[in-house]
Amino acid sequence: MGTIKCQAIAGILDELAPRRLAESWDNVGLLVGDGRKTVNRVMVCLDAPEWVIEEAVDNNIDMIISHHPIIFSGIKRVNMDTALGRKLIKLVKNDISLYCLHTNFDIVSGGLNDIFARKLGFSRSAIIEETYREKLFKLVVYVPVGYEDSVADAMCRAGAGYLGKYSGCTFRSKGTGTFEPQEGAKPFLGSIGNLERVEEFRVETIVSEKLLSKAVGEMLKVHPYEEAAYDIYETKNEGQVMGLGRIAGLERETTLSMFADSVKTLLDVQNIRYAGDPNRRIKKVALLNGSGGKFISSARFAGADVLVTGDIQYHDILDALEMGLCVIDAGHYATEKIMMKYITEFLKNKFRELEVDVDVVESNSNTEILRML
Repeated sequence: MGTIKCQAIAGILDELAPRRLAESWDNVGLLVGDGRKTVNRVMVCLDAPEWVIEEAVDNNIDMIISHHPIIFSGIKRVNMDTALGRKLIKLVKNDISLYCLHTNFDIVSGGLNDIFARKLGFSRSAIIEETYREKLFKLVVYVPVGYEDSVADAMCRAGAGYLGKYSGCTFRSKGTGTFEPQEGAKPFLGSIGNLERVEEFRVETIVSEKLLSKAVGEMLKVHPYEEAAYDIYETKNEGQVMGLGRIAGLERETTLSMFADSVKTLLDVQNIRYAGDPNRRIKKVALLNGSGGKFISSARFAGADVLVTGDIQYHDILDALEMGLCVIDAGHYATEKIMMKYITEFLKNKFRELEVDVDVVESNSNTEILRML
């Protein structure tokens, strides 16, 4: 089994939830640590308070993966007089890196908003508020006859060639390529100083911005030429839409009280709060893990009967009720703790695939901090 560097793990997480998707106020990515450090043990948590960092120290953790960032804004001093200062000093002294994926993981397709929706039993849902529309690029490469299949396959395996529900979408046209190898070149075809005319295929496909670098890299690995000729064009085609919040329909209408009880069971919590007529009929459900008070208007505009979220303030609930929107507040932690299991399993599978020896664990001390009487 091999080893892996911190920066490589950061790259894996950035591919899962690209940092560019994060909200402008957010702070995601590698916030603390040396990207060159070899990582043997990873701990996943929702938050990184002092006791979680102490747990990491006690368990010889090399890298912490947290949902909520420990640094949101500029820092003027780092000392032992503040909790943040103590945490940063402890992380640095113990050579522990800390990576955060927050709103970028909420927003990305298949991320925490979608995981939350599936947790509540919805296999299909739509975005409530668009925050990002992915750009699509045309990738064109010129290859000698006989290598067109391997090059096209490599790009498609990297995620290129998707059009809606169709995969492996490419186009090929045959033509003549010319080139003259110069001194120092090691040509696959032809010889130094002679202009060559080679029968080639122009292979083109479509690829998202997220996967563009990977598709180019995989293409270059299998391309036979020393210097592959390829072009990248930004298109006006509409790419995948991503955003915050999800809305979904229940298979069968139910009452608010019955649906609230179902949410309580599915999230495995002892208590939840809800507001609205217990007998109100519920068909369309808006969902947003974490703190969803700012999405009340968007949820109602999307046609929701109820919003399931956490951290709803009293006056926000009043506003929702006046709009005709019921509210279920399951708590911030309860609606996001599913992140820990998902990221833990994701990294375990990825490390097995890469054949690297890294131990990945969930934090034991990062539990619900609120108690109910």
